[in-house]
Amino acid sequence: MTLQLTRPKGPPTTTPETKRPALGRESRRRHWAWLVAGFPFAFAVPFLLTGVLELNRDLFYGLYATAVACFVAAWARDTRLTRRDFTRNWRWGLLLGAAGAVVMAFIVLQTEDATARPGSVDLAAAVLWRGVLYGVTDGVLLSVFPILAVFAAFAGTRLRARAAGTALIATIAMIASIGITAVYHLGYSDFRSEKVRKPIVGDMVWSAPTLLTLSPLGAPIAHAGLHVSAVLHSYETDTFLPPHGSVQTPANP
Repeated sequence: MTLQLTRPKGPPTTTPETKRPALGRESRRRHWAWLVAGFPFAFAVPFLLTGVLELNRDLFYGLYATAVACFVAAWARDTRLTRRDFTRNWRWGLLLGAAGAVVMAFIVLQTEDATARPGSVDLAAAVLWRGVLYGVTDGVLLSVFPILAVFAAFAGTRLRARAAGTALIATIAMIASIGITAVYHLGYSDFRSEKVRKPIVGDMVWSAPTLLTLSPLGAPIAHAGLHVSAVLHSYETDTFLPPHGSVQTPANP
C-alpha cells in the first residue's frame, strides 16, 4: 500500500483576485487623505497670498491657478485616476455647465449694480484672466476636486451599488464641496463675516452640473460664467472677484 501525496488544489494566496480588494481599500483611503488635505490648502492659498503677502489681484490669480493645477495633478497621479475619470459624461457636463453659467450670470445681474469698466483691450484681457482662468480654477478646487474625490472614495462599495446609497454619497460630496468653499473664502479677510454665506449658497448652484453628471467640465464652466459676468457687468464688485479691501487694482491699468 502506497501513500500518494497530492498538492491541494485551489487558488494561490497572491492571486490578482485577492489583491484587488486590498488595492481598492488603499485607493479609497488615499482619496480621503487628499480630501482632508484639501481644506488647509484651500484656506492657505488666499490667506498667504492676499492676507500675508498682499499680492496684486491679477498676480494672485496666476499663482492661485498654478497652485491648484499642481495640487489636483498630484491628487490624480497619486490616486491613479484615469482619462475615463475626466471624460465621463462630458456631453452632459458641457450642457449642464452652460446652463449653470446662464443661471450664475442671472444672479450677478440681479444682485450687483453695474460699474465702470476698462477699455476693449483691457476688458478682453480681464475676461480671460479674471473671468475664465479664475472661474475655472475656482470650479476645479471648490467643486470638481471634492465631489470626484468623495465618489472615488466610495467606488466599489456596496453603498455605491444602491440608488439610496448613491444619493447619500452625493449628499456627502455636496457637504465636502460646501466645506471647502467656506474654508477657501475664509482665507480672504473680507469674507470672515456673514458675507461668507453668499458663496456657500452659490456653491449649490455652480456645483450641480458636476454633482449630477460626475463630469469635471460642468462646475468650471458654470463658475467661469459667474466671474465673466462679474467682469462685464460689475467690474468693481465687492463679492464675485476677490480679493477686495486693501488689495485692489485700478479699473484701467
